[in-house]
Amino acid sequence: MTALASPAAVPAVRKPRAGIVALAAFAAVPAMLALWTAVRAPRAHVLLDYWHVLAKITDDQGHLLPGQVFTYHLDQPFVIPSLLFYADAAWFGGDNRVLTVLTVALVAGIGACLYSMLPRSLSPHRKAALAAGISWLLFSSHLAEIWLQGTNGISWIPAVFFTVLAAAQAHRGRLWTATAAALLASLSFGAGLPAFFIVAAIFLLRHENRAKTIAMMVAGAVVLAGWLLTKPSGTQSLATTALDPDGRLSAATAALGSLWSGDLAVLAVLAGALTAALLTACGIAAKSDTRAAGWIGIAGYAVALAVLVALGRTSNLAPGGNIGLISRYTIVSALAVSALLVLATLVRPQWPFTAVVIGICAISLTTHAIGGTKADLTRRGYAPLALAPTAMRTEAADVLDQLHIQRQVIPAAKALGTYPFNQSFTLGCHGPELGTTINPNTATDLPTAHGAVTSTGDALITGWTDLHPDCVLVTDPTGTVTGGGITGLPSPAPGIPDGNAWQATARPGAGPLTVYAVLGGRFYRLHESPAAAN
Repeated sequence: MTALASPAAVPAVRKPRAGIVALAAFAAVPAMLALWTAVRAPRAHVLLDYWHVLAKITDDQGHLLPGQVFTYHLDQPFVIPSLLFYADAAWFGGDNRVLTVLTVALVAGIGACLYSMLPRSLSPHRKAALAAGISWLLFSSHLAEIWLQGTNGISWIPAVFFTVLAAAQAHRGRLWTATAAALLASLSFGAGLPAFFIVAAIFLLRHENRAKTIAMMVAGAVVLAGWLLTKPSGTQSLATTALDPDGRLSAATAALGSLWSGDLAVLAVLAGALTAALLTACGIAAKSDTRAAGWIGIAGYAVALAVLVALGRTSNLAPGGNIGLISRYTIVSALAVSALLVLATLVRPQWPFTAVVIGICAISLTTHAIGGTKADLTRRGYAPLALAPTAMRTEAADVLDQLHIQRQVIPAAKALGTYPFNQSFTLGCHGPELGTTINPNTATDLPTAHGAVTSTGDALITGWTDLHPDCVLVTDPTGTVTGGGITGLPSPAPGIPDGNAWQATARPGAGPLTVYAVLGGRFYRLHESPAAAN
């Protein structure tokens, strides 16, 4: 007869499993937060690049122009993002949320690739702890931009995903899948141009067949040379042609250390320099360990990305005066610190498991808390994008120019039924829409809201009110609604609280305009301030 287990033996069996479950739950938290943000992102938060690319790759009937897909955007390959933009416009009505959710899925894919590279020799507990750390780094609040605004997410993340996938495949010595992933990375964006070189470096560290390593180096050289020979001349947005070695070094190190700073460049630069030094030390110590080959490759890729950002996007016009602090570039720092965590674990296997967990939790929560500043700046910066649908529906040319949206895209957007040219468009007033008539005689008896119209004209109409209305309506002299606006914007000037500002636009040439704030179905008149009248 089998002896019953003693009471003391039961917790000994369950405790390790409970620890792994707890770490898995901890790892899921930032991913759920990112997904929640992506699902709730504004539908209209697609950036000017979205409309620029859509205008380039379609004709006025909305048909895809395959030849244009293979042209450059921002002087870089853009095949995969172009196709994704078109698919979103043609199949999903131009919904920003489709792109933000896809971005979250791709980042999760990056995490899955990194997890697959963790050595089997590590205990399940250490692997669970490292997986949790990687999740918090990849889904950091610093990256709020790509959860809120899908254009930059889909422009940037596919190249990173395919490169990390190529590295993960190379880490297993798989030539053809690594090659395919590296090719897709090269077609995605400039962030994928180093992919073949990363694969070659991993093969070299793994002591793979020399022919495989040389083939990958040659492929990388061909891709890089082809890009350099065919890319358009001239500078791109947020770029400078100045030599500026100090500024470029500052941007590269800030990108590597951006997890540790919200908006203070010097702190990011110091953190980036320390990260680079530690990665170098750990990489040298682990170079003979084939288990570390892929992770040294990921570390090298992070450094390469930081250098590419510094070479291609350096400008003092960036927030904080350093391009490395831009939200989407935090993926560089996330990859670098993820590689550092794993390499340090391999180099120092004697570290107690409890110390490893405490360190990972501290890094995870601290960097996420610091990212709150960047997330808030991102929300404030992209809030005016919500006016774009009304500007496009009213064909307010001056406002479209201010938002850097090409008017040439309107025929294709209409033909595809892309938002705002579909039935989903609304001014958000829960009733009145464009073309609705408001009796001007009745409107003169409406109460006046506490607030003001601070600027008028055919371009942007701005103002403020403390009503916190559902929407803003603009009517012509006949009382017809010819425009509308967005509310709850950050303060444009001292003395006006955050959330009280609004912006609106209307169809050009509509004559003298009247602006109403609508709250709970009630209309309130907004009068011009003396400054606006003058």
